[in-house]
Parts: sequence; C-alpha cells; structure tokens
Amino acid sequence: MGLTNNDIFKKLRVAHKLRDDDIVKICALKDFKVTKSELGAIFRNENHPKYMECGDQFLRNFLDGLIIHLRGPMPPKDNKKPNN
Repeated sequence: MGLTNNDIFKKLRVAHKLRDDDIVKICALKDFKVTKSELGAIFRNENHPKYMECGDQFLRNFLDGLIIHLRGPMPPKDNKKPNN
C-alpha cells in the first residue's frame, strides 16, 4: 500500500515543523481557505469517525502555498527577448 495524500501532508507538516496556524497561513497564500477543524480531521487516525481524506486539490493548494512560503512570490515574467 502506497502513501496517501494524508500521509504526505503529515510528513510535510513534521518535516517543516508546521503548526495548524502556519498551515492556515500557507494555504491563504494561494487564496485557499482552510480551518483548524478541517486540519484536525485530516491529521486524525483513519479509523476515527471524524477522519477526512485529504483530496488532491487540497494537497496541491498547500504545496503551491508552501513553495511561496519558502521561496517567496514569483517575480513578474519579463516578456522581452534578448537582442542577438
């Protein structure tokens, strides 16, 4: 059995020493709203009645926000072509 999105999310949280507040702020960088109770449901044991699967879109938005958090926002693209 491979890693689930929940497993990946948990591993990233531990590796980057993120608290729930940090994750909420990181998701906000991508205009993705998440509550602490949703995070609690994602980080629960999968046998728990309030467990929630972490969907692909949820994980993707978190990863995009994490990139912005770690690297900063992307600089604007320069559409000028070099002169040869």
